[in-house]
Amino acid sequence: MYAARPWLRLFPEGTPADISVEYATALDVFDASVAAGADDPFLWYFDGVLTFGQVDAAADALASALVADGFSAGDRLAIYVQNNPAFVIGLVAAWKAGGIAVLINPMNQQRELRYMLTDSGAVVLLTLDDLYLSVAEPVIASGDTAVRTVITCSPLDFQTRDDERLFAGATRKAVPGTVDLVELIAAHDGSAPPAPAFGPQDTASLTYTSGTTGEPKGAMNTHGNLAFNAQVYRDWTGLATGEPILGVAPLFHITGLVGHIMFAMIAHTPLVLMHRFAPDVAVDAIREHRPVFTVAAITAYNALSTATGATPEDFASLRILYSGGAPISPAVGDRMEKIFGTYIHNIYGLTETNSPSHGVPFGVRAPVDEASGALSVGVPVFNTVVRVVGEDGNDVPAGEVGEFVTSGPQVVPGYWNKPDKTAESLPGGALKTGDVGFMDADGWFYIVDRKKDMINASGYKVWPREVEDVLYTHPAVREAAVIGVPDEYRGETVKAYVSLRDGVSVETAELVEFCKSQMAAYKYPRQVVIVDELPKTVTGKILRRSLRDGN
Repeated sequence: MYAARPWLRLFPEGTPADISVEYATALDVFDASVAAGADDPFLWYFDGVLTFGQVDAAADALASALVADGFSAGDRLAIYVQNNPAFVIGLVAAWKAGGIAVLINPMNQQRELRYMLTDSGAVVLLTLDDLYLSVAEPVIASGDTAVRTVITCSPLDFQTRDDERLFAGATRKAVPGTVDLVELIAAHDGSAPPAPAFGPQDTASLTYTSGTTGEPKGAMNTHGNLAFNAQVYRDWTGLATGEPILGVAPLFHITGLVGHIMFAMIAHTPLVLMHRFAPDVAVDAIREHRPVFTVAAITAYNALSTATGATPEDFASLRILYSGGAPISPAVGDRMEKIFGTYIHNIYGLTETNSPSHGVPFGVRAPVDEASGALSVGVPVFNTVVRVVGEDGNDVPAGEVGEFVTSGPQVVPGYWNKPDKTAESLPGGALKTGDVGFMDADGWFYIVDRKKDMINASGYKVWPREVEDVLYTHPAVREAAVIGVPDEYRGETVKAYVSLRDGVSVETAELVEFCKSQMAAYKYPRQVVIVDELPKTVTGKILRRSLRDGN
């Protein structure tokens, strides 16, 4: 059933199910792009421009400084930075020095930062000056981590615009006990470290899982993983050399790492960075740089669509749009298409699959399953096999629900220093995703929900995603999240949280009746709560766990 790959008919004639891997390591991808045109723009950051050659030289200098400071092959450099050029320079420098980049969410506070630095054993920390002063300094001073060198940077580096909407009152700060990134690069300008000795199987980065289902785990993204999925993005979307990428997703997240940085490298194309996502700032960047591609959570598209003064012409350059990180309701997808004038294609993957394991082929519209109302997340990408298995671990027939189990060159070998978790989630090298769904007879895959989010109401299974999709069809609903809560009679019952579209009001009883009219009696929510905003990860994924914890 899986080997037949019936979805190949969706592609132009002659498109292979498998592709030949072009680059062995992530650094090979970068080096090839430098060789293709060192003077071509790589990073656009407000009014600043860094070419591929300038990033190469800056990374060489930083890597030389690291090696001179005792950084050795396999050592970890933690990057605690927003979507700034410093992030990319630090990433490439870690590889040039033979090390591993540890990618840390800049929204993390002291407890979370301490955990990741301790878990990874990072010996160097690259961080924004204000983050160091407000969060990191006590963690480093405590002596709980292995960090011996702190390198600080400023959001004002590499540009002069100082956009007031992001940097109001910002100044470059002198931070005692740390080394300034720009000064360090200047001091080692013209230096280059010895060529590192690593291969595709070696770890390039530790990208921490979001922790939505427990303690964050450091997924070991190998050089081969990153190089392969960079190639998947390029070949899947057809983005041409020189067509800019809009960096909406956070770079510390696997979508930003692969779908922005690695993709820009392999396509030899500019990446537009904006420090952090703000809809009005993003629209300005679109107007100025006319990006062609982006991949982002649907919540980011939702925010862009309501940016002050945005017009359809502003979005006209965005020809290739993909959404990942959170499911798209068909109703929301249709609404976004009217606003952007372009169909938003689904793409699906996990931190452990280095972004895509599935995608909707560019130019093809994903089907909607008639029974569940779910929009397909696509078909397996090149060189990838996805099984749908039942509780017994055996494959289930097409149309039957089971857990996705993914195998391919993009699947990580394991979690950093967590052999038990690796054995549990990656038995035999195949990833048990925890996502539940089905494959139809044509090879399209549909996600029903996370396995751990299933609600058991009077012995009936209720998948939150199905209830949420119904709520999204109500004209007043902007976002929805559904959880199970204890119920004396049913064991569990369905509770919904919704936020409303601007300028619209609705009674909760109306929403209950709306769902009741469209769903089986055991599925519709008995309780609805209207909130201003739903809790989300920084990438826009709604946190059902936070809602459950509050009940």
